Formats: sequence, C-alpha cells, structure tokens
Amino acid sequence: MRCPYCGSKKDSVIDSRGSKNGSSIRRRRECLKCKKRFTTYEYVERMPLMVIKKDGRREPFERDKLTKGIMVACEKRPVSIKRIEKLVDDVEKHIERKHDKEVASREIGELVMKRLHDVDEIAYVRFASVYRQFRDVSQFMKELKHFLK
Repeated sequence: MRCPYCGSKKDSVIDSRGSKNGSSIRRRRECLKCKKRFTTYEYVERMPLMVIKKDGRREPFERDKLTKGIMVACEKRPVSIKRIEKLVDDVEKHIERKHDKEVASREIGELVMKRLHDVDEIAYVRFASVYRQFRDVSQFMKELKHFLK
C-alpha cells in the first residue's frame, strides 16, 4: 500500500474492522515515513457488474459514481455521510444479489429514488429531476403530485 501523502510503501496497520455486513474490511494505517494516517478498504474482488445505459451502451458499475450522484442530491440537506454510505451499500447489495452480470441503469435509478424517498424528500426530488430528465415544470409537478400521494 502506498501512502497517499508521500508515496512510501512502508506503513503499519493501526486498526482493522470488518463492516457490519461482512463485505469489506476497513484498515486504519500510519505511514512509517511521514507519520500521517489514512484509511483503506478491502473488498472481495468479483466479476465486474455491467450497467446497461439507456442508449444500450454497457459500462462497469462504479460505486463512486453512484455515491457522488446521491451526495449531489443530498447537498445542503441534513443527511449524514454515514447515511449516504448505508444507502449506497443497500443499493449495491441489492443489485449484486439480484443480478449476476448486468443491470439496467433504470433499475439502479429506481432503487436509489425509492430509498431516497425514505431518507429525505428534497434529496428525492432533486435526484428524480436529474434521473428522470424533466424537460419542463409540468413534468416536475406531475412527479411532485405522485410523491405527495
């Protein structure tokens, strides 16, 4: 493991913890050269899950891309990073259990919206407006009416 600060390959593991669901290990490390601390995560390597985009293209599932999209929707909202990480974990776990090799981006978006609906109403509407690509106010109002039911 290289230190993200100085690039040294010499570090010591200070603390190791398994995740609640057992799918990863979090390691707290200290660089032996510059003495700075950093965190690494270990995951089981799997066959990459492919996402089928709306236009038919396929690309590898990227957890970071999903996290960033949810974080943008939750910006300036009272949603903790921990809660966002749990939401991403839940979505990722769900699609890995249900799908072996490929999943439609539509299904990922619907899963995120369903979970965001329970977390924060404003974040849900923000995510839906980008995901559903509202072209005008009437589409937006239609989604809001559906949400309010």
